[in-house]
Amino acid sequence: MYGVCGCCGALRPRYKRLVDNIFPEDPEDGLVKTNMEKLTFYALSAPEKLDRIGAYLSERLIRDVGRHRYGYVCIAMEALDQLLMACHCQSINLFVESFLKMVAKLLESEKPNLQILGTNSFVKFANIEEDTPSYHRSYDFFVSRFSEMCHSSHDDLEIKTNRSPSPLQATEKEKESPAELAERCLRELLGRAAYGNIKNAIKPVLIHLDNHSLWEPKVFAIRCFKIIMYSVQPQHSHLVIQQLLSHLDANSRSAATVRAGIVEVLSEAAVIAATGSVGPTVLEMFNTLLRQLRLSIDYALTGSYDGAINAGTKIIKEHEERMFQEAVIKTTGSFASTLPTYQRSEVMLFIMSKVPLPSLHHPVESGKTGENRNRLTQIMLLKSLLQVSTGFQCSNMLTALPSSFLDRLLSASLMEDAEIRLFVLEILISFIDRHGNRHKFSTISTLSDISVLKLKVDKCSRQDTVFMKKHSQQLYRHIYMSCKEETNVQKHYEALYSMLALISIELANEEVVVDLIRLVLAVQEMAHINEENLPAYNRCALYALGAAYLNLISQLTAVPAFCQHIHEVIETRQKEAPYLLPEDVFVERPRLSQSLDQVVIELLFRQSKISEVLGGSGYNSDRLCTPYIPQLTDEDRLSKRKSIGETISLQVEVESRNSPEKEERVPAEEITYETLKKAIVDSVAVEEQERERRRQVVEKFQKAPFEEIAAHCGARASLLQSKLNQIFEITIRPPPSPSGTITAAYGQPQNHSIPVYEMKFPDLCVY
Repeated sequence: MYGVCGCCGALRPRYKRLVDNIFPEDPEDGLVKTNMEKLTFYALSAPEKLDRIGAYLSERLIRDVGRHRYGYVCIAMEALDQLLMACHCQSINLFVESFLKMVAKLLESEKPNLQILGTNSFVKFANIEEDTPSYHRSYDFFVSRFSEMCHSSHDDLEIKTNRSPSPLQATEKEKESPAELAERCLRELLGRAAYGNIKNAIKPVLIHLDNHSLWEPKVFAIRCFKIIMYSVQPQHSHLVIQQLLSHLDANSRSAATVRAGIVEVLSEAAVIAATGSVGPTVLEMFNTLLRQLRLSIDYALTGSYDGAINAGTKIIKEHEERMFQEAVIKTTGSFASTLPTYQRSEVMLFIMSKVPLPSLHHPVESGKTGENRNRLTQIMLLKSLLQVSTGFQCSNMLTALPSSFLDRLLSASLMEDAEIRLFVLEILISFIDRHGNRHKFSTISTLSDISVLKLKVDKCSRQDTVFMKKHSQQLYRHIYMSCKEETNVQKHYEALYSMLALISIELANEEVVVDLIRLVLAVQEMAHINEENLPAYNRCALYALGAAYLNLISQLTAVPAFCQHIHEVIETRQKEAPYLLPEDVFVERPRLSQSLDQVVIELLFRQSKISEVLGGSGYNSDRLCTPYIPQLTDEDRLSKRKSIGETISLQVEVESRNSPEKEERVPAEEITYETLKKAIVDSVAVEEQERERRRQVVEKFQKAPFEEIAAHCGARASLLQSKLNQIFEITIRPPPSPSGTITAAYGQPQNHSIPVYEMKFPDLCVY
């Protein structure tokens, strides 16, 4: 294993002698190839010596580079290349460290030929599949150096292109751009980084893009990260996303164009990562994007990165911030579209929870600046939510629209801002439209023919029925109240029409159809009576909206008498009042009438007639005869508070517990172990029954139609009044009077005073 050195007589290891033999005095000596084969054979026979061979070769190469002995440098790299190609063993990782050290030495040189030599060796190394991965290598220097070389300004184009790490056999290298060369460089490098420390490989890429202002054109940055995402293993792709998110946070005070470029890159990378595994970064990504969205809104409002008006040194351009905001919204939609249903639902709940809404528990900022910030935040978050919900198809509406989400969304539907209301309607439509029928109702018309529309319709499922039983009255109430807004424009009525039509197609059963007809007739009544003092356009729009929907629902029900009544009213309007039809209202220049208070009954869809014709076909005529009256409260413009149903149920509970009618007392029985055991068991059963009774009462007042609640409360009110009268008779006594007491003492007849609750007081004395 050891030999004697010819110069000093010292013992030399065999591997050193074999390495020295490949460096003859004459580089053209034919023994170089033979000695190289001997060295390779020795490395294969004794793989434990491979790391020492690499270290020794590294020492010689560094020394030869310093002495400008480039022939020996080429021999050393050739030896390393052959050893890398031939040896695949457990100790290859230690050898690779020596190899990378030597490549780095060549790349640091100012000699183009040495750079080309190191680059070509690195390409060969990048194409080797290793048996065992290594996670301790650092590629920072190589990414930085190769990126720098891609922007080389060397006069010799051939040298410039050859220095980039690309296959030697390429025939059109002179035609390649620096960006294309960098792509191949990074692809080969990231192929290695997939087995190593990805974070260390990504960091120099980010630094390079920052230093050369490559985020603003963003084309080069996007192509680089596409290479990275396709190069790393799917289970590691979330590490790249995390690096980009951290870099976006680190650049939160950079120019809007830079932040927009990072977001665009993040969008492309996230879509690729979503096809593999994004790990725990789903909500983290949306949280970062929404935080940056809020910051951008603040920057645009204050004109400064530190929150003080006109105090920033950098000029903030509002249109650039708006461009960044649109990039964020686009990214949320593109990434969410690749997520599975359950994750997409979580994202929508997460975004909705961030929308600032006026409520007792979520106070919004006051003042003009605060109002502007709240409004912009609401609009941007709802636009993001619309992007996420677009194309979302969930068969179970209870899962797609849970109460916690729907309550907040409907609360936003009653805000004064017309743009916000429109976003809410569009979001609701995107949830309901599960078969892509929305575009078929983009135009409001009484000329629609469902046989031509070719609607995609499925039978209402059990889950849909449960959803409508739980939330239908809530939806109807908000549709009705949305129709009352004075600031509505054509887009609002088109969205309302689409929503009514899609509910009829996607979620309708017989009960829902009846309720929707009642709702639309109530909207017609709203326009006719005009208690809200709506402008002429709004009133005509409501008439037209009702006509278009009733024309559609008559075709869906296919009841001849119903269709005939609807068509008769529409024909009468066409002749006498075309301003009540959508064809004259929902146009660029609507033709309106100012004499809407004189609309005759022949121009109206009559509830009695509809109830008669549909009742004869099996529909609930009693329910059709009952006008729709929404339950209106002062809390409709706020978030959800305690419902009136809970309050009434509490009153009913108190009444039942404090009833004056009590059963006769039974003698106390003897207390034994068995009686105690029975009492405990009975108390548990009674508690369960009581809890179930409370749940039924609350559910009834929350979900039942208003008319049913009113009838129930009326019956309970009369019963309660009789109970109160009994209580008054028992508890209230006439006030004692001296005269009454004296006369009674003398045996004279006693006059009873009038009870307090029967006394007649002057109006001014009554509160």
